[in-house]
Amino acid sequence: MQKLKGPGGAITILAIESSCDETSCAICRDGVILSNIIAGQAVHEQYGGVVPELASRAHMQNIVPVVDAALKKAGCDQSALTAIAFTQSPGLIGSLLVGAQFAKSLALALDIPLLAVHHMQAHVLANLIPTDRPAFPFLCLTVSGGHTQIVLCQSPLQMEVIGETLDDAAGEAFDKSAKLLGLPYPGGPLIDKYAREGNPDRYSFPEPQIPGLNFSFSGLKTAILYFLQEQTGKNPDFIQKNLPDICASIQGRIISILLNKLKKAAKETGVRDLCIAGGVSANSGLRNTFRQLGQQQGWQTFIPPFEYCTDNAAMIAITGYYKYLAGQTAVLSVSATARAEW
Repeated sequence: MQKLKGPGGAITILAIESSCDETSCAICRDGVILSNIIAGQAVHEQYGGVVPELASRAHMQNIVPVVDAALKKAGCDQSALTAIAFTQSPGLIGSLLVGAQFAKSLALALDIPLLAVHHMQAHVLANLIPTDRPAFPFLCLTVSGGHTQIVLCQSPLQMEVIGETLDDAAGEAFDKSAKLLGLPYPGGPLIDKYAREGNPDRYSFPEPQIPGLNFSFSGLKTAILYFLQEQTGKNPDFIQKNLPDICASIQGRIISILLNKLKKAAKETGVRDLCIAGGVSANSGLRNTFRQLGQQQGWQTFIPPFEYCTDNAAMIAITGYYKYLAGQTAVLSVSATARAEW
């Protein structure tokens, strides 16, 4: 017989996130995050990107100490746990399987429910972790290395994707641009760093004219490639001498693409509470421009703290908490999947 609540009636969720190259575990009690431990994987830096096989092996090494650290920091014993949440999809299948199998084994051993969480839904709900949170309905611009979406949220578990990328994600546009500039992996944060010193109006890059609320970044990446090839053909030192302005111009265009679509979504839906989430929401240029646009438009704007923007188990925990309240538990035969609809 599975427990419905922990000792004292508290709902205590242990959550595991292992969708890519961060192994993370968090403890959530009655919707409050008590711990959020994240172990990164520096091994990928030398390859210029995440190597799936190495990622899954690192997860196997990290998961036990990360879970142990999260329990200790929260002052929580396994006997106090109400349910186990884990990232089911999307992500690298080898990485997902490590977290899923560990979560299923722990839930079985403790005889408590299992909660399967969609990674992108969790990014959106990261906005519900702080005490200053949006009111429903709200719009969330979710931007990461693999996804770019505008999500209309009616409740914690009622969401609709109303706009998404037709090709590449915004995070990929940042990272691929950084690679063209010769910056080391991960390059997105370095573009943000250099952009703070540059002039975003120095160079002009095209904004794709995609109808509706969808995005496209493949054409922008091609335009950046051709621009750099042309300029370095004239002056081999062009990138080195103009790096801050190049980064600021690239970043400025990516941000304008994102926020122009979000502005359109707000107008079409009439929603006034707007959020951003996902790894790219840690970008200082996006955060600042989003706040400024919110003031101009009369929006209430919300951005999760930095530790909840990149991949982390706290967002899995808060999503698991709401799924538990709704009775949306998973069977032990549930499988991790690399791709899945919401």
